[in-house]
Amino acid sequence: MILVTTDGISGKQLEMLGLVKGSTIQTVNVARDIGASLKTLVGGELTKYNEMMNNARALATKRMVEEAERLGADAIVGLRYSSASVMQSAAEVMAYGTAVKFI
Repeated sequence: MILVTTDGISGKQLEMLGLVKGSTIQTVNVARDIGASLKTLVGGELTKYNEMMNNARALATKRMVEEAERLGADAIVGLRYSSASVMQSAAEVMAYGTAVKFI
């Protein structure tokens, strides 16, 4: 599956199949959340939150690709990610784009 952020793929004629998306809501455990809160006092990267968001993006992307494959897509164009805080220490990540088939 080809994934691109552009609206097209160079050298390919595309048939649009429709919007596809994948999402997940992730959180870190309470002990790590407390550790992250303490880290804000001294500054620096919150590596456990970074891991959480990377895992969430990967899972959202996987779910989006699975939806596109069910439509018979060859690629997803216009790929975007969005995230939102659902509650303290929990974030929703959504991947979305347009499933396309090569003509």
